[in-house]
Amino acid sequence: MSELTPDDLEFLRRPLHGFLTVATGEPRPVWFEAADDGTIQLFSEADALKVRRARRDPRASIVVAAPVGERERWVAVTGRVSIESGGAHELAARLAARYWDLDDPVRAADLEEMLKGEQLRLVIHPETVRRFAY
Repeated sequence: MSELTPDDLEFLRRPLHGFLTVATGEPRPVWFEAADDGTIQLFSEADALKVRRARRDPRASIVVAAPVGERERWVAVTGRVSIESGGAHELAARLAARYWDLDDPVRAADLEEMLKGEQLRLVIHPETVRRFAY
């Protein structure tokens, strides 16, 4: 199956960490957003290793699992990743609000610092979606 189901989207819109693998790299924990168009989006510093790898080989995957204490469940998305120059700061701000309490002045300052740098948006276009629920 190559599309995310409504159940997948509901699960992926929770504040869970995903584990991103780009081309020949090792998995890294990331914030992500399941977009309305069925893509998975994340942001990264422009000079990050994952960006350099994605430029050389645009294959990527992300795996998201339910946390301990919940029934076992995961969704894995594999596909081509595109690197977009627009929308990264807006995505970073949305995700920071999803994962952090931005009323905390330390976290608000962390976000402000993050937004000072050059960010890119990485978009995974699903080609294969696998899932498991127990």
